[in-house]
Amino acid sequence: MSTRLGAAALVSLKQLAYLVALAESLNFTRAAERCFVTQSTLSAGIRELEAALAVRLFERDRQGVALTPLGQDLLGRARAVLSQTLDLVQAAQGAAGPFEGTVTLGAIPTIAPFLLPPLLRALRQQLPALTVLLREETTADLLRALDAGDIDFALIALPMDVGRLQVLPLFSEELWLIAAEDDPHARLVHPRVQQIDLARLMLLGEGHCLRAHTLEACGSGRRGRQRAPSSIEATSLPTLVQMVEAGLGVALLPEMAIKAGFLARSAVVARPLAAPAPRRQIALVARPTTPRTALLARLQEMAANLGSGTTVRRRGRPSVSARS
Repeated sequence: MSTRLGAAALVSLKQLAYLVALAESLNFTRAAERCFVTQSTLSAGIRELEAALAVRLFERDRQGVALTPLGQDLLGRARAVLSQTLDLVQAAQGAAGPFEGTVTLGAIPTIAPFLLPPLLRALRQQLPALTVLLREETTADLLRALDAGDIDFALIALPMDVGRLQVLPLFSEELWLIAAEDDPHARLVHPRVQQIDLARLMLLGEGHCLRAHTLEACGSGRRGRQRAPSSIEATSLPTLVQMVEAGLGVALLPEMAIKAGFLARSAVVARPLAAPAPRRQIALVARPTTPRTALLARLQEMAANLGSGTTVRRRGRPSVSARS
């Protein structure tokens, strides 16, 4: 027992953080940048961890870095240790007040620009002692960061496999069809999904959940289509809208983006789809062990009210800013 405890004492949280960073990036330079250390410091930390555990965690050669099977197994345990440590620290800090201190909130790119501004304004007014840090990434990256304890909560769109994380539903919204003003789709007042020309349906790139939701609505639900209908893909919503405006195709856009005035200065028309229109569920996700349950419940209430009400809409503009 004493020998095993001695080995455990040589393992530090910093070394576990190095393990997670290198396992996720498989690149020493990027992992070191993520941990805010030099590459030599990170390399030394990994070697010390392997020595303390008496195992080999990574395979290294000129072609790159790869996790060993044992390293893959220990990666999940390292993430759990870091996550639980963060929860311990937050529990101690939250003892003074549940709505004080710092919280890191993640959001996917199809939610962040539209829901976060009114949510942050409300938080600043109602919880002035709370400091909110933001992180915008794809769903998979946010879920990994949340599970590892890098962030506290995340705003994502469902359906999505979240593993062990707890899900708090907020509200649902429709996906609208957008097309250039002179596109034939723009003449359809309430188009049916079946009327969308799949050959011209453009998507966001791999990793964006809106891509999966669009395929589910217009792709896999029709003739078992799984691949992108169009060969044109965008890396962001602004780029997607610009390609639609250029007449390269049509796309589906979240309702909150339409109501936030995202198309206000574009020659793009937005049309609500005929019932039953495709929808996505907006949710707040957190670790099941988070000690900040009071803050989580407050965030859920505030975000749900914003999403289901009119405050997501841009002030001084109609609820739908797209041209008719």
